[in-house]
Amino acid sequence: MTETATPVRRTAPGGSERPLTDAYDTALLDLDGVVYTGAHAIEHAVEALDAARTAGMRLAYVTNNASRPPRVVAEHLTELGIPAEPSDVINSAQAAARLIAEKVPAGSKVLVVGGLGLEEALAELGLVAVRSLADGPLAVVQGFDPSVGWADLAEASYAVQSGLPWVASNLDLTVPRARGIAPGNGTLVAAVRAATGVEPEVAGKPLPPMHRETVLRTGAERPLVVGDRLDTDIEGAFNGGVDSLLVFTGVTTPELLLSAPVEHRPTYLAEDLRGLLVPHPEVTAVDGGFACGGLVAGVEAGVLRLSGAGDRWDGLRALCAAAWTVLDAGGAPVDGRKALADLGFWGRVGGRRGATLG
Repeated sequence: MTETATPVRRTAPGGSERPLTDAYDTALLDLDGVVYTGAHAIEHAVEALDAARTAGMRLAYVTNNASRPPRVVAEHLTELGIPAEPSDVINSAQAAARLIAEKVPAGSKVLVVGGLGLEEALAELGLVAVRSLADGPLAVVQGFDPSVGWADLAEASYAVQSGLPWVASNLDLTVPRARGIAPGNGTLVAAVRAATGVEPEVAGKPLPPMHRETVLRTGAERPLVVGDRLDTDIEGAFNGGVDSLLVFTGVTTPELLLSAPVEHRPTYLAEDLRGLLVPHPEVTAVDGGFACGGLVAGVEAGVLRLSGAGDRWDGLRALCAAAWTVLDAGGAPVDGRKALADLGFWGRVGGRRGATLG
């Protein structure tokens, strides 16, 4: 994998005649919303990852969550039944620490607004974490941690106002939790931005520093990014010029995917991580629209239409091709509500696997 690969401007989901475990050597897996939600593994994740590993695919876990050190994440994965070593985990704290290390002398103090993940990432590069501007830091680094409160944000604001360089691990506005969607680091960064009028340099997905960190730590030759977020995982793959698999176990909905701009379009899509283990069908252009499996999607008067019978994921692939074609021609986003409802997607991802349409 190189840092200079050219992004692919995708007009339809891609196909693979081979299972993705055969087509790629390394899966670069997001964690929250892909492998687990909070303390619990997502359904089918343990079995799917075990099968992928058995098939010879290397598994690396690439997350924007900077709160926990890699060793803690690896321990959590192992407890869930997914064997992992600290070296298998790459997080935005590591990418942020590398950016900081390029700005300040070795051994410098850095004001940390975040958790142990940031502290250990800084220490790995010979930097010293402090918690107050009075300690004489030469930079500020901010990452998500549930313990971050007003006093921490105020300290960051004072430091940024003093002119210190400010690096944010990531700008994810939300994080999935077992009880629902909660505020993420982007929400906390916004508070410091509002107080200071300063923009941070950002390390995490979808930006190049995170891709560079992943390249350095995995050495993958044929990587596949696997994620649940269009604006981090999929855009990060696009920026890095590598392929991606979108799973629907996190924050992205089928409706959101239909209106995705070029940089948010995945190579493949699947219900969950079992999508790693199977081939993916091609979408083909036909009279009246786009076909995948036994389903054909087209657009009439700004509304997506489906005909035929088949698997609902094939239907979603065809719908994406039809909707993206309209967007690329300069048209407005199409209305896909009825087509998605016919496939059983409306309101939830779970439900029946196939659909027959008139």
